[in-house]
Amino acid sequence: MAYDVQAPLKAAAANLAELEQRVRDDLACMCYPPANWVAPTKADETVHDVVVIGGGMCGMVASFALLAGGMRNIRIFDRSREGFEGPWLTYARMETLRSPKQLVGPAYGMASLTFRSWYIAQFGNEAWAELDKIPRPMWMDYLRWYRKVLELPVENGVEVDKIVPEGELMRLTLKGEGAREKSVLARKVVMATGRDGMGHPSIPGFVAGLPRRCWAHSSDAIDFAALRGKRVVVVGVGASAVDNAAEALEAGAAEVRHLVRRKQMPTVNKLMGIGSFGFTAVFPKLDDARRWQIMNYSLRTQTPAPRGSTMRVSRHPNAYFHFDAAVEKVELDGEEIVITTPSGKTVRTDFLILGTGFTVDPLARKELDGYADKIALWQDRYTPPVGDENGDLGKFPYLADDFTFTEREPGTAPWLSNIHSFNAGAAASLGKMSGDIPGISEGAALLAREIAAKLYHENFGQHWQRLLDYDTPELRGDEWTPSSLPDDERVAARKQA
Repeated sequence: MAYDVQAPLKAAAANLAELEQRVRDDLACMCYPPANWVAPTKADETVHDVVVIGGGMCGMVASFALLAGGMRNIRIFDRSREGFEGPWLTYARMETLRSPKQLVGPAYGMASLTFRSWYIAQFGNEAWAELDKIPRPMWMDYLRWYRKVLELPVENGVEVDKIVPEGELMRLTLKGEGAREKSVLARKVVMATGRDGMGHPSIPGFVAGLPRRCWAHSSDAIDFAALRGKRVVVVGVGASAVDNAAEALEAGAAEVRHLVRRKQMPTVNKLMGIGSFGFTAVFPKLDDARRWQIMNYSLRTQTPAPRGSTMRVSRHPNAYFHFDAAVEKVELDGEEIVITTPSGKTVRTDFLILGTGFTVDPLARKELDGYADKIALWQDRYTPPVGDENGDLGKFPYLADDFTFTEREPGTAPWLSNIHSFNAGAAASLGKMSGDIPGISEGAALLAREIAAKLYHENFGQHWQRLLDYDTPELRGDEWTPSSLPDDERVAARKQA
């Protein structure tokens, strides 16, 4: 009997189809999507209740939460082509995710929507038990399925160029091959723009005089094949630095040297030690001093690269970790890059990769050009004790409880309360609820609830009139027969006498 080599694939496809039906059944049980309850806005053109910028993980779960809350007049824009939203298949270069496989992530409380259910449907329970970490490309496959099964209306190839106030609304100017209009109007805007969505790549000043062909940031599109036989220096030892070093080594680089400012390798992921539902819930309610204390400590101790990523580098004999080796000066000597460290020692190399992460800086966001300086930052609202200063942390936006920007000077930019920063820039004010996998569903639930409250409050008069005008009877009048009260027995006896 011939063996059907396609049988396992067919079985996986059938199981996945069965899971998709289970998701649809679960959604039906939850009455999803409910009817739209938001009062329409009268204007000369269509006004969307919410526009979500970003169709990656953050944007999708935020949109799902909005739709589940009966806010159906929304648009979702993403500048990437379909299936390549977020960093997973672009500049993210780790082999596996850091997050434990069992975290529910964007599932929003639905077991059938978890990565675990998706994985088991295709590969079985035994494979799940053996799985250590989630392979990065597989996570993107899961997110593609998530979008498909929820039928989220993401519009790809659409970049939001500007967000400007127009009366009580916000006008978003659009560009890109997927844009159907030059601009749209919205009541609320959600910037679900990911890890770099409230700033830009952090580029140290020491590369200012270096030709661009000689260096790249870890978020750039790097031609690793061109580094074969080359000497490479990677600045930093965080996750992105280590992953890029591994890519260079695996591409055949002659050597890769990490130059690390710290005297020792960070080894403990501090926030993992206190991560819990309680911590996620309480963080936005803490006073400024405690929030600063936690975030400053986390930034100073630094989150280490994952063990697997670090081993991926160190297994190569031509990989080197140099500690207490900050970069003081960089210059070009012919075709060689010469790096000088504070100790006076120099390193010569052919290519430089900056594993220096991202800077949170609302002033640098082109979408907010013209009024970004009106946004309150943490440095405007809080002065830390001596010794706890942190210039990078001070640049984080000081957000309200609903992820919206607040005004640096009250009354100068009231429209800022219409823009929700649902990205990594929210970490200082609300914690890790709008960028990382562990708390993303809780963040989306909070965001949707707060937007719903605002939309209702702003149209309270119309909703009040709906209450007054509602006259659909539940009873038709034929459900009962009116009766007279019986006479008192003593009164009846006197009448008979």
